Amino acid sequence: MFDFIMDDARRALRDEARAFTKWVPKQMILDMDAEKIHFPHAYLEEAGRRNLLGIRIPKAYGGRGLSWVDDTIVAEEIGVASYSLACLWGVGADIVAEAVCSFGSEKLKEDIVVPLLRGKVYAAEGLTEPRGGSDFFGATTRAVRDGNGYRLTGQKRFIVGGEGADWFLIYAKTDDGAPAHKSITAFMVPREAGVKSEYLYGLMGVRGGGAARITLKDVYVPEDYVLNKVNGGFDVFQRMMIPERLGTAAMTIGSVRPALEIATKYTGRRKAFGLPINAFEAVSFKIADGVMLLDAARSLVYSTALGLDSGTVNPGRCRRMVSESKKFVTEACWDVANMAMQTMGGIGYTSVYPLERILRDMRLSMIWVGTNEIMQYITQLEWYKEFEKSISKTDQRDSEADALNADAVEEKVFE
Repeated sequence: MFDFIMDDARRALRDEARAFTKWVPKQMILDMDAEKIHFPHAYLEEAGRRNLLGIRIPKAYGGRGLSWVDDTIVAEEIGVASYSLACLWGVGADIVAEAVCSFGSEKLKEDIVVPLLRGKVYAAEGLTEPRGGSDFFGATTRAVRDGNGYRLTGQKRFIVGGEGADWFLIYAKTDDGAPAHKSITAFMVPREAGVKSEYLYGLMGVRGGGAARITLKDVYVPEDYVLNKVNGGFDVFQRMMIPERLGTAAMTIGSVRPALEIATKYTGRRKAFGLPINAFEAVSFKIADGVMLLDAARSLVYSTALGLDSGTVNPGRCRRMVSESKKFVTEACWDVANMAMQTMGGIGYTSVYPLERILRDMRLSMIWVGTNEIMQYITQLEWYKEFEKSISKTDQRDSEADALNADAVEEKVFE
């Protein structure tokens, strides 16, 4: 995030996050990418020790109690070491912890959030299913009433952190006859209740983060483990899409930043035709475009975080801005990774530099937590709603009337 918008407290917070990122052992990153590590418990334990989990979670449960702006500052720095690590950092402490704090009982907060933010336990979110990911209401996982609780049966897949999680936020159908948005319930399910996970190896990138297939077969959980209320899972989902998507945007900036920095350093030293290659505009203009894209990405993330922090922006506009942030930032960062590799030529395509890993990791950013096509859908939906409300206002100029023949109403045919 831009240093000139930070006060001393935020600079100190950024520096804490930078120090933690610098602590990450190189071998951990390499072993995760080689899938020698399936889940980096030591990373989350260290993050908890440094109190860098749950930036926005209330202090009463072990968080920092800070703002969205603070969260995005930390998320960018967390992303620098590894996109896999950033994903794990965000899923448990940013997403699941908020779900429990916002919709769970005090007992669940004490049993899950407090140890989670200490790095003692881990939580994952079970959303995507084998039959689809974007179709939230098409969930086939079922929860059937059994006395004072429910029995869950179904599968989830591509669950980040699923291999190492102790708790799972699971969305399941509880009323097939109800309208879609009133048919799903969110449950907190402990692994010990009978949840099975199978590590999914062979991912293109973002490896070593415990991505797993989750199987639930007649798993019993008491009703006390329901978040919000029975058939109230959609409200939980709507709330969780904010940290999922804005957090993804912020940490993606951090994860691609090393690619631009490495390419900048390399192009200032590498010589061709007797000159450093940054003397050639074909090279330096790509660096310039990368800088521009990351600055634009930060600006959008920061504006969105300010809107959320203000508490005055209506939910529809918040959803639009978060969706725009996720789509624009991830696509910009994908372009930056490619431009950085292009400026370095063949050496960038090898394991001598980490660009090839960064490029592989970046590809996921446009798919997970809602594909960018879903982000487009939400953006246009909320924009049209917002526009219809705005055109009824009389305090704005009617620019349509500023054409020479604007009064030729017979030419304005709409049907």
